[in-house]
Amino acid sequence: MAPDSFKGSASAVEAAKAMADGWLAVRGADLVEQYPMADGGEGTLEALAAAHPEAQWRRLGVTGPDGREVTARWLWLPDGTAAVELAESSGITYMGRLDPLYSTSRGLGEVLRAVAEEQPTQILVGIGGSASTDGGWGALAALGLRAFDAQGRMLGPGGASLAGAVRVDTTELVPLPPVTLLADVDNPLLGERGAATVFGPQKGAGPEDVAVLDNCLSCWSRVLGGDPDMPGAGAAGGVGYGLMTVYGATRAPGADVIAQVSGLSAAIAGTNVVITGEGRFDASSLHGKVVGHVLDMVRRSADPAQLIVIAGQIDSPVERGYALTAVAGSVESAIADPLHWIRRAAADAARDYTSTAAVR
Repeated sequence: MAPDSFKGSASAVEAAKAMADGWLAVRGADLVEQYPMADGGEGTLEALAAAHPEAQWRRLGVTGPDGREVTARWLWLPDGTAAVELAESSGITYMGRLDPLYSTSRGLGEVLRAVAEEQPTQILVGIGGSASTDGGWGALAALGLRAFDAQGRMLGPGGASLAGAVRVDTTELVPLPPVTLLADVDNPLLGERGAATVFGPQKGAGPEDVAVLDNCLSCWSRVLGGDPDMPGAGAAGGVGYGLMTVYGATRAPGADVIAQVSGLSAAIAGTNVVITGEGRFDASSLHGKVVGHVLDMVRRSADPAQLIVIAGQIDSPVERGYALTAVAGSVESAIADPLHWIRRAAADAARDYTSTAAVR
């Protein structure tokens, strides 16, 4: 069982357990393993913790995206890897009111600074779900970067402040071990596919705000350097650009890394059935997201398992799929008790699998 979360309805951990319970209610003798998944966004830490019960949670108070303090978690894995999730410190869910021009990624940098004190061998950073479009300035400021305007004043928080940037000072930067950014997007920092244009509206930016932010990010890239066209530079409002430029961070598809770290990649070999799922399965699910990655892993296996998709809604062809809206009879019923209907869908899948195997 290797689902993503059902956004707003069930976590990946909850969904995997519901799938397992439903399947075992019909086929109780089967060996069923749970590998809740994520792609670098919300739920990344939960997925890694589920795969490593001995992992240690850490918590600390940091600056949230609107300046108020929030409690952020990160995870210490048994091999000395630290896993961080941007949504825990700088996520859009913390915003009481969206503030596209002045929200900040500072909390992420404060978490990374605390992580560095523990001296991990490497840091995995899931960078989905951000509230800001500040080019990573907030996070970098918390890590010791200083940026100044023409009058020698330190820049304020938020993407709109970047228009005044003329100089940066890296002498007080906190060193970090190798950093891998878990992101399912390859957008550049600027332009029609950039952070402001594509993701700004999700964070409350109107057309004028988008133009302002894109211009500010352009100013920032001229001062900070690096390559704003790097794939993934536009991830998390430019946090990808900031960390790749200053720390040489590398980007990797989140679902791929989590599948490796959790052990899912190895577990798929020799498996008869793989069940994955998400809130809505459509054409975009096959491009960088969890379901698409699981499908690719199954297809690459020497002896491919049967793949089953359980999703809240299914809007794209799939060989064997179960939509909760169909199982429950309506969208309203599916939303009211998603875990119940996930169990029911998994039980239906088990019955169908048994019938198909008997025919064969």
